Amino acid sequence: QVQLVESGGGLVQPGGSLRLSCAASGFTFRDFVMGWYRQAPGKERELVARIGYTTNYGQSVKGRFTISRNNADNTVSLQMDSLKPEDTAVYYCNANIVRWSGILDYWGQGTQVTVSS
Repeated sequence: QVQLVESGGGLVQPGGSLRLSCAASGFTFRDFVMGWYRQAPGKERELVARIGYTTNYGQSVKGRFTISRNNADNTVSLQMDSLKPEDTAVYYCNANIVRWSGILDYWGQGTQVTVSS
C-alpha cells in the first residue's frame, strides 16, 4: 500500500522558516521523482519543487526553498526560509514516475502552512 505522510506544517511569522518532511512507503522510492506542490484557497495546485536526477523549483520560491531527498530512509524534505504570507497553502508531497505502461502519480494528504503575523 502506497503511503506518503507529510509533517512539519504549522503557523510561522513572515520571514521565518519551516521544514516539511514526507515519509514514503509502498513503492520503490529511489525510482520516483519526488516533489512538493501547494494549493492556496481559490487557486490551482502549483509546483513548489521536485527532485529526481535534477532539481526544479517554482519561480516564486527560488532562492528561498530547498528540496532534498534521502533514498536510504525514503524521505523527502522541503526547507522553507524567508517565508511570505503568499506562501500560505496546503503543501502536498508527490511521487511520480513515467513508465512504458503509463504514469504513476501518488499524493499525500497535505499539510497546512500558514504565514502570518
